[in-house]
Amino acid sequence: MSVKIRLQRHGKKGKPFYWVVAADARAKRDGKYLEKLGTYNPNVNPAVIDLNIDKTVEWLQNGAQPTDTAKAILSYKGAMLKNHLVGGIRKGALTQEQADAKFAAWVEEKATKVSDKEAGLSKTQSEAKAKALEAEKAVNDARIEAAKPVVEEAVVVEEAVVVEEAVVVEEAAVVEEAVVVEEAVVVEEAVVVEEAAVVEEAVVVEEAVVVEEAVVADEAVVADEAVVIEEVTEVKETPEATEEKAAE
Repeated sequence: MSVKIRLQRHGKKGKPFYWVVAADARAKRDGKYLEKLGTYNPNVNPAVIDLNIDKTVEWLQNGAQPTDTAKAILSYKGAMLKNHLVGGIRKGALTQEQADAKFAAWVEEKATKVSDKEAGLSKTQSEAKAKALEAEKAVNDARIEAAKPVVEEAVVVEEAVVVEEAVVVEEAAVVEEAVVVEEAVVVEEAVVVEEAAVVEEAVVVEEAVVVEEAVVADEAVVADEAVVIEEVTEVKETPEATEEKAAE
Protein backbone atom coordinates (compact mmCIF):
# COMPACT_ATOMS: atom_id res chain seq x y z
CA MET A 1 0.00 0.00 0.00
CA SER A 2 1.51 3.35 -1.06
CA VAL A 3 1.05 6.20 1.39
CA LYS A 4 0.74 9.88 0.48
CA ILE A 5 1.30 12.85 2.73
CA ARG A 6 -1.20 15.39 1.44
CA LEU A 7 -3.67 18.12 2.36
CA GLN A 8 -7.26 17.47 3.31
CA ARG A 9 -9.59 20.45 2.88
CA HIS A 10 -11.75 21.73 5.70
CA GLY A 11 -13.17 25.14 6.62
CA LYS A 12 -15.98 27.03 4.91
CA LYS A 13 -16.46 28.49 1.46
CA GLY A 14 -13.91 31.19 0.67
CA LYS A 15 -11.91 30.42 3.83
CA PRO A 16 -10.23 27.05 3.43
CA PHE A 17 -8.43 25.28 6.28
CA TYR A 18 -6.30 22.21 5.63
CA TRP A 19 -5.18 19.18 7.56
CA VAL A 20 -1.81 17.59 6.75
CA VAL A 21 -2.51 13.86 6.75
CA ALA A 22 -0.90 10.55 5.85
CA ALA A 23 -3.44 8.67 3.75
CA ASP A 24 -3.73 5.78 1.34
CA ALA A 25 -3.00 6.95 -2.19
CA ARG A 26 -6.21 5.26 -3.37
CA ALA A 27 -8.41 7.16 -0.87
CA LYS A 28 -10.36 10.30 -1.83
CA ARG A 29 -8.85 13.66 -1.06
CA ASP A 30 -11.24 14.38 1.80
CA GLY A 31 -11.83 10.70 2.63
CA LYS A 32 -10.32 8.43 5.24
CA TYR A 33 -6.73 9.01 6.38
CA LEU A 34 -4.20 7.02 8.36
CA GLU A 35 -2.90 9.74 10.64
CA LYS A 36 -3.23 13.51 11.06
CA LEU A 37 0.21 15.17 11.05
CA GLY A 38 -0.69 18.85 11.36
CA THR A 39 -2.72 21.82 10.07
CA TYR A 40 -2.23 24.57 7.51
CA ASN A 41 -4.11 27.91 7.61
CA PRO A 42 -3.54 30.07 4.48
CA ASN A 43 -6.06 32.75 5.51
CA VAL A 44 -3.42 34.81 7.35
CA ASN A 45 -0.07 36.28 6.33
CA PRO A 46 2.30 34.64 7.00
CA ALA A 47 0.44 31.34 6.87
CA VAL A 48 0.13 29.41 10.11
CA ILE A 49 1.49 25.87 9.97
CA ASP A 50 1.34 23.46 12.89
CA LEU A 51 3.22 20.25 12.11
CA ASN A 52 4.34 17.26 14.14
CA ILE A 53 7.86 17.00 12.70
CA ASP A 54 8.84 13.73 14.38
CA LYS A 55 5.73 11.88 13.17
CA THR A 56 6.18 13.34 9.69
CA VAL A 57 9.85 12.22 9.54
CA GLU A 58 8.76 8.76 10.69
CA TRP A 59 6.27 8.49 7.80
CA LEU A 60 8.90 9.79 5.38
CA GLN A 61 11.35 7.16 6.64
CA ASN A 62 8.72 4.49 6.09
CA GLY A 63 8.37 5.51 2.42
CA ALA A 64 5.44 7.96 2.40
CA GLN A 65 5.58 10.33 -0.56
CA PRO A 66 4.46 13.95 -0.07
CA THR A 67 2.53 15.81 -2.76
CA ASP A 68 4.07 19.01 -4.17
CA THR A 69 2.10 21.29 -1.87
CA ALA A 70 2.70 19.07 1.14
CA LYS A 71 6.43 18.88 0.30
CA ALA A 72 6.64 22.72 0.27
CA ILE A 73 4.97 22.83 3.69
CA LEU A 74 7.28 20.13 5.07
CA SER A 75 10.34 22.01 3.76
CA TYR A 76 9.07 25.25 5.30
CA LYS A 77 8.82 23.60 8.73
CA GLY A 78 12.14 21.66 8.41
CA ALA A 79 10.69 18.16 8.18
CA MET A 80 12.46 17.44 4.90
CA LEU A 81 15.79 18.67 6.34
CA LYS A 82 15.40 16.50 9.42
CA ASN A 83 14.55 13.51 7.26
CA HIS A 84 17.77 14.13 5.30
CA LEU A 85 19.80 14.39 8.54
CA VAL A 86 18.27 11.14 9.86
CA GLY A 87 19.33 9.46 6.63
CA GLY A 88 22.86 10.78 7.12
CA ILE A 89 22.92 9.44 10.68
CA ARG A 90 21.72 6.04 9.47
CA LYS A 91 24.50 5.97 6.88
CA GLY A 92 27.06 7.08 9.48
CA ALA A 93 27.88 10.37 7.79
CA LEU A 94 26.74 12.33 10.83
CA THR A 95 26.38 11.80 14.50
CA GLN A 96 23.13 12.48 16.34
CA GLU A 97 24.65 15.51 18.08
CA GLN A 98 25.82 17.02 14.78
CA ALA A 99 22.43 16.45 13.19
CA ASP A 100 20.65 18.00 16.16
CA ALA A 101 22.99 21.04 16.09
CA LYS A 102 22.46 21.58 12.38
CA PHE A 103 18.73 21.27 12.75
CA ALA A 104 18.66 23.69 15.74
CA ALA A 105 20.73 26.26 13.80
CA TRP A 106 18.35 25.97 10.85
CA VAL A 107 15.30 26.37 13.07
CA GLU A 108 16.81 29.48 14.69
CA GLU A 109 17.66 31.00 11.32
CA LYS A 110 14.19 30.21 10.02
CA ALA A 111 12.57 31.76 13.08
CA THR A 112 14.62 34.95 12.52
CA LYS A 113 13.48 35.12 8.90
CA VAL A 114 9.85 34.58 9.89
CA SER A 115 10.04 37.26 12.60
CA ASP A 116 11.64 39.70 10.15
CA LYS A 117 8.92 38.98 7.63
CA GLU A 118 6.23 39.51 10.26
CA ALA A 119 7.85 42.81 11.29
CA GLY A 120 8.02 43.92 7.64
CA LEU A 121 4.38 42.97 7.10
CA SER A 122 3.36 44.81 10.25
CA LYS A 123 5.25 47.91 9.13
CA THR A 124 3.73 47.67 5.66
CA GLN A 125 0.27 47.32 7.14
CA SER A 126 0.87 50.32 9.41
CA GLU A 127 2.06 52.43 6.48
CA ALA A 128 -0.88 51.30 4.36
CA LYS A 129 -3.25 52.16 7.19
CA ALA A 130 -1.64 55.58 7.64
CA LYS A 131 -1.89 56.25 3.90
CA ALA A 132 -5.50 55.15 3.91
CA LEU A 133 -6.24 57.52 6.80
CA GLU A 134 -4.47 60.38 5.02
CA ALA A 135 -6.38 59.64 1.82
CA GLU A 136 -9.65 59.54 3.75
CA LYS A 137 -8.79 62.80 5.49
CA ALA A 138 -7.96 64.40 2.12
CA VAL A 139 -11.28 63.23 0.72
CA ASN A 140 -13.14 64.61 3.75
CA ASP A 141 -11.30 67.94 3.49
CA ALA A 142 -12.09 68.14 -0.22
CA ARG A 143 -15.71 67.36 0.53
CA ILE A 144 -15.82 70.09 3.18
CA GLU A 145 -14.17 72.58 0.83
CA ALA A 146 -16.62 71.65 -1.89
CA ALA A 147 -19.51 72.16 0.51
CA LYS A 148 -18.35 75.64 1.64
CA PRO A 149 -19.17 77.53 -1.61
CA VAL A 150 -22.60 75.97 -1.57
CA VAL A 151 -23.18 77.37 1.91
CA GLU A 152 -21.86 80.79 0.85
CA GLU A 153 -24.04 80.75 -2.26
CA ALA A 154 -27.02 79.83 -0.12
CA VAL A 155 -26.26 82.77 2.19
CA VAL A 156 -25.91 85.10 -0.81
CA VAL A 157 -29.19 83.82 -2.25
CA GLU A 158 -30.92 84.33 1.09
CA GLU A 159 -29.50 87.86 1.34
CA ALA A 160 -30.62 88.57 -2.24
CA VAL A 161 -34.10 87.27 -1.41
CA VAL A 162 -34.21 89.45 1.70
CA VAL A 163 -33.08 92.49 -0.32
CA GLU A 164 -35.67 91.78 -3.01
CA GLU A 165 -38.37 91.40 -0.38
CA ALA A 166 -37.26 94.68 1.23
CA VAL A 167 -37.34 96.41 -2.19
CA VAL A 168 -40.79 94.97 -2.90
CA VAL A 169 -42.01 96.14 0.51
CA GLU A 170 -40.55 99.61 -0.07
CA GLU A 171 -42.09 99.78 -3.55
CA ALA A 172 -45.43 98.66 -2.12
CA ALA A 173 -45.15 101.34 0.58
CA VAL A 174 -44.28 103.96 -2.05
CA VAL A 175 -47.21 102.86 -4.22
CA GLU A 176 -49.54 103.00 -1.21
CA GLU A 177 -48.26 106.47 -0.32
CA ALA A 178 -48.68 107.57 -3.94
CA VAL A 179 -52.23 106.20 -3.95
CA VAL A 180 -52.96 107.96 -0.68
CA VAL A 181 -51.50 111.22 -2.05
CA GLU A 182 -53.50 110.87 -5.26
CA GLU A 183 -56.66 110.18 -3.26
CA ALA A 184 -55.91 113.21 -1.07
CA VAL A 185 -55.35 115.35 -4.18
CA VAL A 186 -58.58 114.06 -5.70
CA VAL A 187 -60.42 114.81 -2.44
CA GLU A 188 -58.89 118.28 -2.30
CA GLU A 189 -59.79 118.89 -5.94
CA ALA A 190 -63.34 117.65 -5.26
CA VAL A 191 -63.55 119.97 -2.25
CA VAL A 192 -62.23 122.87 -4.33
CA VAL A 193 -64.72 122.07 -7.11
CA GLU A 194 -67.52 121.86 -4.57
CA GLU A 195 -66.40 125.15 -3.00
CA ALA A 196 -66.15 126.75 -6.45
CA ALA A 197 -69.63 125.47 -7.30
CA VAL A 198 -70.95 126.84 -4.01
CA VAL A 199 -69.24 130.19 -4.68
CA GLU A 200 -70.66 130.29 -8.22
CA GLU A 201 -74.12 129.43 -6.89
CA ALA A 202 -73.73 132.15 -4.26
CA VAL A 203 -72.63 134.63 -6.93
CA VAL A 204 -75.56 133.64 -9.16
CA VAL A 205 -77.94 134.01 -6.23
CA GLU A 206 -76.43 137.39 -5.36
CA GLU A 207 -76.68 138.49 -8.99
CA ALA A 208 -80.29 137.25 -9.14
CA VAL A 209 -81.05 139.17 -5.96
CA VAL A 210 -79.37 142.27 -7.38
CA VAL A 211 -81.31 141.86 -10.63
CA GLU A 212 -84.50 141.40 -8.72
CA GLU A 213 -83.72 144.44 -6.60
CA ALA A 214 -82.89 146.41 -9.74
CA VAL A 215 -86.15 145.28 -11.35
CA VAL A 216 -88.04 146.22 -8.24
CA ALA A 217 -86.29 149.62 -8.20
CA ASP A 218 -87.07 150.15 -11.87
CA GLU A 219 -90.64 149.18 -11.30
CA ALA A 220 -90.79 151.62 -8.39
CA VAL A 221 -89.29 154.35 -10.53
CA VAL A 222 -91.69 153.58 -13.33
CA ALA A 223 -94.56 153.67 -10.87
CA ASP A 224 -93.39 156.98 -9.50
CA GLU A 225 -93.01 158.36 -12.99
CA ALA A 226 -96.51 157.16 -13.89
CA VAL A 227 -97.90 158.89 -10.81
CA VAL A 228 -96.11 162.07 -11.71
CA ILE A 229 -97.38 161.89 -15.28
CA GLU A 230 -100.88 161.34 -14.06
CA GLU A 231 -100.56 164.28 -11.73
CA VAL A 232 -99.19 166.44 -14.47
CA THR A 233 -101.96 165.33 -16.75
CA GLU A 234 -104.50 166.16 -14.15
CA VAL A 235 -102.93 169.54 -13.71
CA LYS A 236 -102.97 170.16 -17.44
CA GLU A 237 -106.47 168.87 -17.83
CA THR A 238 -107.91 171.04 -15.06
CA PRO A 239 -107.68 174.51 -16.75
CA GLU A 240 -108.93 173.10 -20.01
CA ALA A 241 -111.76 171.50 -18.32
CA THR A 242 -112.44 174.76 -16.61
CA GLU A 243 -112.45 176.58 -19.85
CA GLU A 244 -114.70 173.98 -21.48
CA LYS A 245 -117.01 174.20 -18.61
CA ALA A 246 -116.98 177.90 -18.83
CA ALA A 247 -117.67 177.80 -22.53
CA GLU A 248 -120.58 175.61 -22.05
